[in-house]
Amino acid sequence: MRWMTLFAPLLLVASAAAQPLPAKPPAPAERMERAVLLLDRLDAADWDAAGEHFADGLRGALAPEKLEQVWTTLPRQLGPLAGRDAPRHERNAPFDVVVVPLRYQAMTLDARVTFGADGRIEGFHVVPAAPPPAPAPAADDGYSEEPLAIGDGAGALPGTLALPRGTARVAAVVLVHGSGPQDRDQTIGPNRPFLDLARGLAAHGIAVLRYEKRTRARPQEFTGAFTVDRETVDDAVLAVAALAAHPRVDPARVFVLGHSLGAMMAPRIAARAGGVAGLVLLAAPARPLEDLVLEQVRHLAALDGDASAEARAQLAAIEAGVAQVKALGARPDGERLLLDLPVAYWRDLAGYDPVATLAALPQPALVVHAGRDIQVGAADWARWQEAFPASPRVSLREFPALNHLMIAGEGPGTPGEYFRPGHVDAGLIDAVATWIGEQA
Repeated sequence: MRWMTLFAPLLLVASAAAQPLPAKPPAPAERMERAVLLLDRLDAADWDAAGEHFADGLRGALAPEKLEQVWTTLPRQLGPLAGRDAPRHERNAPFDVVVVPLRYQAMTLDARVTFGADGRIEGFHVVPAAPPPAPAPAADDGYSEEPLAIGDGAGALPGTLALPRGTARVAAVVLVHGSGPQDRDQTIGPNRPFLDLARGLAAHGIAVLRYEKRTRARPQEFTGAFTVDRETVDDAVLAVAALAAHPRVDPARVFVLGHSLGAMMAPRIAARAGGVAGLVLLAAPARPLEDLVLEQVRHLAALDGDASAEARAQLAAIEAGVAQVKALGARPDGERLLLDLPVAYWRDLAGYDPVATLAALPQPALVVHAGRDIQVGAADWARWQEAFPASPRVSLREFPALNHLMIAGEGPGTPGEYFRPGHVDAGLIDAVATWIGEQA
């Protein structure tokens, strides 16, 4: 059984506290050798030896059983490992990072091994590989692109602003990712839905800001307890401010467009950012996150038809994790993980209802449901419909042929669609642009 959900956290993330400076730190070549050795041992299922060079804190976060769970799940999700590309060294002061591309059948992942100053491994992250840069817009496209950072200082996130040509101030949109370590294009397999949305809306005369998600750009910050605000909301609030301050943007017409988890959190983002002109929610969950995770896992199990003992055990573990999330209460749990996310994350979401939060906001909203979505389904769409049956403020649109990525297809939706190239539906982009124009 494959467990692949767009609500998944980082595929594998753990870090330890920095260690004291050594007298003579290991050279980059030695660190690359250690990173390759780690991967060799994981491929050989030598889980105990894999952590030989882990810092003490990392040993606790990535115990042998955790390494086994993740490393054996990846080929079930993505097909067999076809090979590795050559390691490369990056400097992310005060750390050194060795990146080893892993070429699975469905997609390439980057194994990022972070070394402290003493040469011990302080972080191990497996994230989707960065795709090649998108070609620049053509000179006659009617818009251009320019860099725009989110936040200040070392923690700033790189972003790209698609800006209609001219001198007039324009309406603008901030794109907010789904969960996981997403890049600015929200690349999933060969598809780049945020690139499609940004350039499609820019062609309609709307500025669009997309940015690297913090869990991708700075995964070392996600150690111990963290919340959905840290993952998604805080940076989206900063992005709204950055966009509103741009000299070509009309600060009274800044919109938030969220997808999946980003759509779920968009009402909270608007409530905290201030000055948001309206919201666009694509594939927006309306139920607790843990309920959707369980529904997705059961759906995938039914698609696979896998009745093996291993599949049954994996499903039982997910069901037990969901039950633990439901039973959290107020007792302290430290940095314990449930469904691979900290308890603090689940507590942050426990009292949050996106439907009720949107109902309490004054801003207009467009809620879009994709009829072939296997991630956010009919039960969520029904709840949005029940909450806003004939609202002059909240518009509801369903696109029956679209999947979770807002790409058109036929027949029942499947996870395999995410790895077939496509583009966000032009009709959806037109509908969003028209709705934004109407809010003026």
